[in-house]
Amino acid sequence: MRRALLAALAAFAAAALPCGAAQAQPADLVVTHAKIATLDAAGTMAEALAVRDGRIVAVGSAAQVRALAGPATRSVDAGGRTVIPGLIDSHMHAVRAALSYSTEVNWIGAATIAEAMARLRAAAARARPGGWLIVAGGWTEQQFAERRRPTVAELQQAAPDHPVYVQLFYEAVAMTPRALEAMGVAPDTLPAGMKAAPDGAPGWMTGDIVGISALFDKLPKPTYDDNLAGTRAFFTELNRLGITGLVDPGGFSIAPSQYAALFELWRRKALTLRVAYSVFAQKPGAELQEFRELTQMLPMGFGDDMLRFNGLGERVTLAMYNNNFPDAAAKEKFYELIRWAAARGLAVTIHWQENGSVDHLLALYEKLDAEVPIRQLRWSIAHLDDASPQTLARMKALGMGWTMQDAMYFQGDRALATRGEAARRMPPIGTALRMGLNVGAGTDAHRVASYNPFVALQWMLDGRTVSGTPMRGPDELPTREQALRLYTAGSAWFSFDEAKRGTLEVGKLADFAVLDQDFFSVPVERIAKTASLMTVVGGRVVYAAPPFGAAP
Repeated sequence: MRRALLAALAAFAAAALPCGAAQAQPADLVVTHAKIATLDAAGTMAEALAVRDGRIVAVGSAAQVRALAGPATRSVDAGGRTVIPGLIDSHMHAVRAALSYSTEVNWIGAATIAEAMARLRAAAARARPGGWLIVAGGWTEQQFAERRRPTVAELQQAAPDHPVYVQLFYEAVAMTPRALEAMGVAPDTLPAGMKAAPDGAPGWMTGDIVGISALFDKLPKPTYDDNLAGTRAFFTELNRLGITGLVDPGGFSIAPSQYAALFELWRRKALTLRVAYSVFAQKPGAELQEFRELTQMLPMGFGDDMLRFNGLGERVTLAMYNNNFPDAAAKEKFYELIRWAAARGLAVTIHWQENGSVDHLLALYEKLDAEVPIRQLRWSIAHLDDASPQTLARMKALGMGWTMQDAMYFQGDRALATRGEAARRMPPIGTALRMGLNVGAGTDAHRVASYNPFVALQWMLDGRTVSGTPMRGPDELPTREQALRLYTAGSAWFSFDEAKRGTLEVGKLADFAVLDQDFFSVPVERIAKTASLMTVVGGRVVYAAPPFGAAP
């Protein structure tokens, strides 16, 4: 009884502290003269916050927060700038992208073919003699003023002494003659599983996601030191854009052994963002055995606030992956696996593209839920840009979530050409919000999209494709606050973290970004240019640019 009374008095005292201060001890960090979007339930805006031991201990006025400063407190004057909760990408293949980030050529944001070729020439000048130059994705011909792909001749001219490999999403690849020769492909033939591009683009070839992933696997692998350097550099780049966390769904071309660089940085306490990762089936036909082996000493949620195991996906079985017409055998094998996962309390996220075939999946989930309840497991579907209201309602009834990405920013022009007016509700963000479905925002980077969250946020708000074409109708456009919530608290739900992060409230992890322009008032067409000037993870400054730190 005495213990309960003391606890109650302590709770009352904490609640009575000014400006939501959880403790009266000196803060490690205070930020004042800011426009802080807390994204709490009331949409509170504040001017200052304080951090101690990695968590927020006060949010309120500058005077109240300054009272928590001590001799060792770092004080930051934000200069009136906007502060937002750290962004969380709910579906990014970041671990894989990071492995080769320091050795790849990046065309993200290049506005012309000339600019893309200049980046290729610059990479050739830095590379060792005869070294491969690889553009692994994240671009589209629609971003170029020329509205076309570069030709193989242009690639050769930019890097005549290097093998060059260029990938466009998971649908097309270009390889220079040096690249084909280095891979052992005979003259006048194509790599296994590839076909000549039907549009006649010289040197370009097409394939499906499995075939192109198999081709990519034949490219030279970066060294372990490259993996470490790439992971550090890529995570710092994400920090520059205000990202403090992500949910990684595994992916093609990444074996369990390739997580070593991530784990080493975690052991060193050198990670600069929080990673919740899933395991992706890599052994077609033996997926259940593979998952059993991988998870026998890896229970759901194993790890800490910086690195945590988050379940299975996004490929669960090959037979159900990108298969709009699965047969009874494929469904039976898939059901056996998901029943096993549910019985062990594992979260499952699955790649599904087409609403027209999603009943195959949801019917299995509904059958399973009657046998082994899944409503508390936070299962999710990734992509599904054409989801119907009926599909979203079925997902909500199952306690599921939807991880939504900006694929239509890059591929929306094609969707408009093939689907017409139906494309104007793709993806149905507004519908999902009105229904109360759990939605997380993200990019699916970096093979099929840019990793830049502000590109995605601008697209969420204006519905325009990379070419500038208006696409999504007004009923499916969120407000700025709603869009930001999807990229913070919304995404945190998918790693069971919404009580810990995603908003700037007392007691939550101190993850936030000080922006270089006001997200809430800048013209929408300029949002994509936003960057962070200071990014903080767990109270630690992981990225800083002038005036808060040295130029990166």
